[in-house]
Amino acid sequence: MSGACKIAVLAATALPGSVYAQTYPLKPIRFVIAQAPGGQNDVQARLIGAKMAEALGQPMVYDNRSGAGGQIGFELLAQTPPDGYTIAMGSISTLAVIPMMPRKPRYDPLRDFAPVTLVSTSPYVVTAHPSVPARTIKQLVALAKARPGAIAYATSGIATGIHLTTELFMMTAGINMVHVPYKGGAPAATDLIAGQVAVMFNNVITAVPHVKAGKLRALAVTTAVRSPALPEAPTVAESGYPGFESNSWQGIVTRAGTPGPIIARLNGEAIRVLQLPEVRNPIVSQGNDIAASSPEAFLAYMRSEMDKWGKVIKAAGVSGE
Repeated sequence: MSGACKIAVLAATALPGSVYAQTYPLKPIRFVIAQAPGGQNDVQARLIGAKMAEALGQPMVYDNRSGAGGQIGFELLAQTPPDGYTIAMGSISTLAVIPMMPRKPRYDPLRDFAPVTLVSTSPYVVTAHPSVPARTIKQLVALAKARPGAIAYATSGIATGIHLTTELFMMTAGINMVHVPYKGGAPAATDLIAGQVAVMFNNVITAVPHVKAGKLRALAVTTAVRSPALPEAPTVAESGYPGFESNSWQGIVTRAGTPGPIIARLNGEAIRVLQLPEVRNPIVSQGNDIAASSPEAFLAYMRSEMDKWGKVIKAAGVSGE
């Protein structure tokens, strides 16, 4: 084939994608939320999606696909065309923990999805029922060592960020507590408030109102620095476990293979929207930090989180059964 022919073939191959990206979007965009309405992922997705839709000139259609810890929504995304017309709000659980479990989901974040942007990060709050005779992390550890296997801790389910963070803490502190998994954070928090379980590494949005009402006691937060939502609560690291850190996080992904210019358009609009007061303020008021990023930075963060939690899963023997 002559050089001129090769150039013509390459130009013809590249043209449809570049033209497509220039005209995108031409129809509504589906925003998959792998959680029931009202949850943190749902709230953030709708805040961001509404303003992105205004800028993109097309409606945003929200598709809540809860179930199986979020796997159902991401299995759906993995089957969609790589055209930028389906995006999804992911989390530490769906994009970093579940994919590293021995029983793999029917998707691989690194193979099937293209990162758009990290959205937010937030701490987990180590909360205890007021009847628990511990007001600090050191006292909780001492109690757990004195009563090995007797303290029950709640989670929002097996292989969630809450579960793995608790496992990491138990390994770090050298303690053993009994896992009581629930089908979601709301019923877990309800039983914690009722005293049916003693401890929970709670999402900040769930924990703060109950801590302020005196229904729960905050022992610490899991981030590297204190949370503005609970400034009086020390970090786990400053409570005697230097280097301990765990963040809950959310981020937007689309289908792998989506043209780069479309991903860049989605990324640019999402970052712009996250700086708007009407979007930023509600997210921050719920105890989150805005963490908008480039697709490349989000991919690197996903890889590091998958590596971190994969090691915890293996060391703790978490099977998912």
